[in-house]
Amino acid sequence: MNRREFLRTTAILAGAAALPGCVLFRAKDEPAFDYVLIAEASNVELKPGKTTPALTFNGVAPAPVLRAKQGQRLRIKLINKLDQATTIHWHGIRIDNAMDGVPYLTQPPVQPGETFLYDFIVPDAGTFWYHPHINSVEQLSKGMVGLLIVDEKESPGFDADIPLVLKKWRLDDDGRFLQLSTPRKAARMGTPGTWQTVNSEHDPVIPIPAGGAVRLRLANLDNTLAYDLWIDHPDVQHLAYDGMPLNPARPQVSYLLGAGMRIDAGLIAPSETNVEIPINRRRGMRQERLCTLKTVAATTLVRTNIPNLPANPIALPDINQAETLNFTFDWSGAVAPMGQSGKPSFWAINKKPWPGISAGNIPEPLARLKVDNSCIFELVNTSQYRHPIHLHGVVFTVLSSNKRDIKPYQADTVMLGKYETIRIAFVADNPGRWMYHCHLIEHMKTGLMGYIDIS
Repeated sequence: MNRREFLRTTAILAGAAALPGCVLFRAKDEPAFDYVLIAEASNVELKPGKTTPALTFNGVAPAPVLRAKQGQRLRIKLINKLDQATTIHWHGIRIDNAMDGVPYLTQPPVQPGETFLYDFIVPDAGTFWYHPHINSVEQLSKGMVGLLIVDEKESPGFDADIPLVLKKWRLDDDGRFLQLSTPRKAARMGTPGTWQTVNSEHDPVIPIPAGGAVRLRLANLDNTLAYDLWIDHPDVQHLAYDGMPLNPARPQVSYLLGAGMRIDAGLIAPSETNVEIPINRRRGMRQERLCTLKTVAATTLVRTNIPNLPANPIALPDINQAETLNFTFDWSGAVAPMGQSGKPSFWAINKKPWPGISAGNIPEPLARLKVDNSCIFELVNTSQYRHPIHLHGVVFTVLSSNKRDIKPYQADTVMLGKYETIRIAFVADNPGRWMYHCHLIEHMKTGLMGYIDIS
């Protein structure tokens, strides 16, 4: 059975352990570790019949789906067989700072031939992901991205739990990588891909159990692209944003899923078999099909309600006592085309670009926060380009916008629209130096990043 057949077959099985990350990649011969991830160059098939020279974890792109249980310890051994340094950042996990995977800021880079043990507790259940935080344009573009799913302490009771990894690869007709980034595009909305996939396949058909309660974990692991997603089914519910449950769940609405962002959706599948439910990316008046859900025969299921997700143990900020800090995200290419590092510098936070991280290039933090204080960040976008803004180490509440109505929700990444101002709030309860950046990778690599210090 090849990987694609395995994915199709296991997708409709109930229970977390049925998914391929656990079955194929658990380190059975090394019981001290839950997983071993090998960073290596591998040939993969993304376009049918074509070979793509990718950078991978464990030989597949995207990387294996990893699963853990909420509140438990997770130990992952990274082995670097690349010809360049790498790390792993655990996006969205409220983690010990030493395990956050940011080179020079939280750990030394893992050099070729070296290993590193990531050892941490996963406090929250939800849909998270992992990726390097070094040579990010190349390593993320070429495949070193994967889901980390943290299951609830008690199963919510879905009949199918289906991860859907969205990524658009920048390939030529023969499956080879095109130039991954251009300065002109990096100064705007990034260099777009050319070949759309879901779980490494183009326009796949994904089986779901007829009559069953289905949980979809949609994750945008692209470097650049934002997805305005729409599931063509009348009763879809949004269950969680960035792994953080919505209580109660909300009816499906337009939600722009920027780079690094995730959404959990739930639906009751039609009881008839062979019913197709398209998942589309809306582009103005047009819709582009990403994949199709198709009902298949299952044991007798007559579900009427979508299970609820329990809240995660996130401390709520005291808005009345919170300290407010302002952050302006500027386009500065006209005045600062090259940073001190000699790298392009098109973007800045509070007029401070940081286009490259190295042992000798760690600036002062953008802010110093006192541990356990409540904070409000006011995010101001002065440009006509969107920014998915991600803050490591904490989960924040999205409070309000000057451009749209927002019903507050929790997240780790928020889409900051053109000329938009958004207010977020959180408790600074996780000490350390935490990256704070745009997750449109070319924006990050050309200046739009910094860090905050909680101490």
